[in-house]
Amino acid sequence: MTKVVLSIAGSDPSGGAGIQADLKTLHAHGVYGLTVPTLITVQNTLGVQAVHPLPAELVQHQIQVLLDDFEVEAIKIGALGNRAIIEAVHEVLQALNVPVVLDPVLVSTSGKSLLEDAAISALQKWLFPLCTLITPNLPELQVLYRGKVPTEGNFLVKGGHGNGTVLTDTLWMAGERVVEFHAERQSTRNLHGTGCTLSSSIAAHLTSGFSLPEAVRQAHAYLQGAIRHAPDLGQGSGGLNHFWQQNGAAFAEMDSSLCSGQSH
Repeated sequence: MTKVVLSIAGSDPSGGAGIQADLKTLHAHGVYGLTVPTLITVQNTLGVQAVHPLPAELVQHQIQVLLDDFEVEAIKIGALGNRAIIEAVHEVLQALNVPVVLDPVLVSTSGKSLLEDAAISALQKWLFPLCTLITPNLPELQVLYRGKVPTEGNFLVKGGHGNGTVLTDTLWMAGERVVEFHAERQSTRNLHGTGCTLSSSIAAHLTSGFSLPEAVRQAHAYLQGAIRHAPDLGQGSGGLNHFWQQNGAAFAEMDSSLCSGQSH
């Protein structure tokens, strides 16, 4: 039976990030993707020019009609825009018992805010408790928790903003460092939508019964390949090649040599 994953995130007309990248990722994994846009962006590979959040009641209505029709087996959440949308998403998802992966997108790569500062506490209060995994990068972790991983919940701290030639993503579960995933820094400008792609891939893997550490490991490996085979489009930070494997049905058998996990 075909798995179904719902993406609740912003729309990127350049196709590199947001619900567009989520759909490509889910399709590459053999998963049927549903999308609910939370905000409309005006952007290309050179950056985000404008952000327009949708009415919260419209976002909530979109989610509800999909849940009424489909058996959704996992949810990925991305950019939400403001407090009203956060509360609306919480209202409709709070009784749902499926894996939820949240990428707490605060600022675009080009520096444009994708979440009002006043909404950060609402994100922590209303949505974090519903999540199976939260995937902040280092700057986001600094804003959310002053750089420290909390003792409640599961967090994948992404190391792409770190220094050095080897980047490390670290999975923390209930305040304990569980696994590190390492990858050599790739010399490329094509990094648009990496966070969206990673979180969507994790959500897809969770629908197949993988443990959280294994789902992250598989997604981490998939992301490295998508970066490596990026099509080099646009004049700025280009999007990834979400279909680099050429066979979405075999996503669970990808080459594990792309990353290494170390248990602690």
